[in-house]
Amino acid sequence: MMAKPIIAIPIGDPAGVGPEIVVKALGDPTLYQVCRPLVIGDDDVVDNALKQSGLGAKLQWVDRPGDGRYQVGSVAICSVKSVDAGAIVMGQPQARCGSAAFAYIERSVALAMAGEVDAIATAPINKESLKAAGVPHIGHTEMLAELTGTVDPLTMFEVQGMRVFFLTRHVSLRDACGLVTRDRVLDYIVRATTALKRLGVTEGTMAVAGVNPHAGEHGLFGREECDHIEPAVKQAQSLGIDVVGPVPADSVFHFALEGRYTSVLSTYHDQGHVACKTLDFERTIAITNGLPFLRTSVDHGTAFDIAGQGVASAVSMVEAIRLAAKYAPYFTRVGNRDSAAASDLLPSESTTRISASH
Repeated sequence: MMAKPIIAIPIGDPAGVGPEIVVKALGDPTLYQVCRPLVIGDDDVVDNALKQSGLGAKLQWVDRPGDGRYQVGSVAICSVKSVDAGAIVMGQPQARCGSAAFAYIERSVALAMAGEVDAIATAPINKESLKAAGVPHIGHTEMLAELTGTVDPLTMFEVQGMRVFFLTRHVSLRDACGLVTRDRVLDYIVRATTALKRLGVTEGTMAVAGVNPHAGEHGLFGREECDHIEPAVKQAQSLGIDVVGPVPADSVFHFALEGRYTSVLSTYHDQGHVACKTLDFERTIAITNGLPFLRTSVDHGTAFDIAGQGVASAVSMVEAIRLAAKYAPYFTRVGNRDSAAASDLLPSESTTRISASH
């Protein structure tokens, strides 16, 4: 019988809800049926979160992840001494907390790269705290890319079995339309296909969402579909990829939820985010693809307004851990150049990365 995967869970910003939702999540006995959850963080911070949440679980210090006893009522922790818990001001961005959050990520990555844990499920961090600490990264994705030497990681959302990739992310809608090019669409189709295979998803059709109303109506409402998406889809099909599109965005997510499509390539940030979060905000989980290891994450922030009050919901954290456990047995570990490997199928002119989309 295969051993349950060990999931490293860095607690995020100590002044936010991260520590609280982590300890609450580990009170869910069903998690222990699918994985061995290992908390990464300051033991004093985690102990405080247990007390604030009214939980009776006890800390279990673990030196080697494989030696831990993973059971309800005992929180297995790899302690990282990074911050004085008594000096933390809950609900406020602080340099000390940004530094600690980064240290937790560093330890988690080191364990994953050494093969001592099977995946990482991250709690929320705060951009202002990171900046105050002098951490040269704006978020988890950028940290993980730097720590692993990964080029341009790829984000995927999963909620209720629906998987969504994003052609563009943190750019204006005007700029996003300009990034819908044949080469870019083709590149992302190939990379998304590679990412799915690493997660054990080898069958099913991918759909590329249209960017204009009704997918442009053959050029009546815009040329992006005719000039870029359709040619990219046809070229991907010629490479043997099971993909269709453009599919109108007002129906593609419904069809994916019904099971007609294995995944959807969203053409801009809010198109896919709105679909996923309207369906189930708390259970929309992000997966970072292209890393040498599997990483899942809650898709909400540090919630400073309620931090330290014991009222934060752990639903997203539970789902992030559960999703990491779901895919860990199938995840294909490869070298940290994997994000570029998908491009081997493409003509050289089609491999340009647009870093602004991340």
